[in-house]
Amino acid sequence: MKQLPIDTDVDINLFQDELRDIDREFILNIVSIAKISKFSYLCMTNDATYAYGEAICKWLSLQHDPKLPQQIHILKDKKIIQVDSGSDFVAILTDDGQVYLASGDPRWQTNKTFRLISTGNVRFEMIACGRHHLLLLQQDGTVFAVGSNRYGELTGYSELSYDTLFNTGLKNVKMIACGEQHNVAATNTNQIYSWGLNHLGQLGLGDLNYRRRPSLVSFPDGSTDSPIKNIVAGASHSLFLLEDGQIFGCGYGPNPINDNEPNAKVPTKIPIENVQSVACKNYLDFSLALDQSSHYYAWGTLDDGLALSLKKLDAQLKSFAAASAMINKSTTTYGPTSIIHVLESNNGISFSKYLNNPDNYDVEFVIQDKRVLASKCYLKMASEYYSRMFSGDWLENSKVVIKDYSYHVYYSYLVMLHTGHIRIDQSNIAQLVDLANCYGEQRLMKLCRTFIRNNLNEQTISIYYPLIYRYQLDKDDEVHDKLVMLTIKYVWPKKADKLSKNQTKMSKFLELVFLDQ
Repeated sequence: MKQLPIDTDVDINLFQDELRDIDREFILNIVSIAKISKFSYLCMTNDATYAYGEAICKWLSLQHDPKLPQQIHILKDKKIIQVDSGSDFVAILTDDGQVYLASGDPRWQTNKTFRLISTGNVRFEMIACGRHHLLLLQQDGTVFAVGSNRYGELTGYSELSYDTLFNTGLKNVKMIACGEQHNVAATNTNQIYSWGLNHLGQLGLGDLNYRRRPSLVSFPDGSTDSPIKNIVAGASHSLFLLEDGQIFGCGYGPNPINDNEPNAKVPTKIPIENVQSVACKNYLDFSLALDQSSHYYAWGTLDDGLALSLKKLDAQLKSFAAASAMINKSTTTYGPTSIIHVLESNNGISFSKYLNNPDNYDVEFVIQDKRVLASKCYLKMASEYYSRMFSGDWLENSKVVIKDYSYHVYYSYLVMLHTGHIRIDQSNIAQLVDLANCYGEQRLMKLCRTFIRNNLNEQTISIYYPLIYRYQLDKDDEVHDKLVMLTIKYVWPKKADKLSKNQTKMSKFLELVFLDQ
């Protein structure tokens, strides 16, 4: 199984302080981002992968430009499905099962480029980075390791191996995770193995002795009757998420169970129910969890040394990246993170005081039994559609019932009229395009075209083309050109292959091309 992304649709504005110097046009083309270190990023567009930051550019012999990320040509046309990093190195897994590594540490022998780790017919489906080592999960369930071996991270008794993959002996593995200097692996038979440094009990084996061989982790009271959904590791702790929503942890505290026992030497249940997802990083001592009610939780020790007991975060958070920024004052990504853009119209002034103001409104919109208060006078100035609506027979009407659009979509549109900002993503684009077409809202339609153009690729063309066709969005030259490129590069080869295998369809195609004049 390939690792699923922990975060999807993260607001690019979370990174605005660190990416503030980048050209705005380039920012709008970013579809996915991965933070490598405090000031280094990999930025993915639909067509290429770029390095940004002095450290990553130095590793790749590129000249860092604060205004423009540098393209990594060796990764051109490579689809990246996983990114992880350690101290002074980054590893990338592509969809064809190949692993690339770049580093500023000469021991990795990367020669100022991305070194291809996997060779021959060997293909991998998951990677995990420790501080100075890398685990690789082969598609057949075998686990390999490379890098430092000070505490048995690679298993065995050799000192280290930065150039040759070391077979850990584990088989039938479905997922792997690395802490700073320890490893965890889960098998298809619902067993968990751990090895490496164990000075704080992070291996969950009941003691503080490090292991040079994978050792079986035992859960109290048979708590792993439920299948294992995910495993993750922080600097000196490990977390195990079960399919039934239970979450267990071991290693460095603060212990969410017992403040008097700072570290847990065996997997200990963390009191959060119905956990959907969990996140931590190999260099951080805090953890995050998300329950099925979309509430985020945090616990551990932050960068400033503040100890944080288990806490439900009181905010309308949309991602683990946002949760990390809230508690740790620094945005963290957990792998390649897909991006959404809060697009701006030409209105640079906020008139939000005229929206949902109970002291100053004369019309209410009712959408899915929810009310939105507004001012007719302002709406008539902001929109030609409302100017027509609140005239004639509608002049005295103080209640408008909206049936064709969801509350979130319609409210987003009203917010755009008042602030000039709107959040567009794959879940709301169809309704927003229809609303823009119905209302003759050219500003919104322009933003929708921009979103579709930036997010149109091999995977999304089947999703967005019905919208492009129905609303004639390909009249935009850039949308049209991108459609042509994607059709030639991806769509036509697949169709041609199918045509070549069906004589009847091939004949009809040739008739259409050569006889339909």
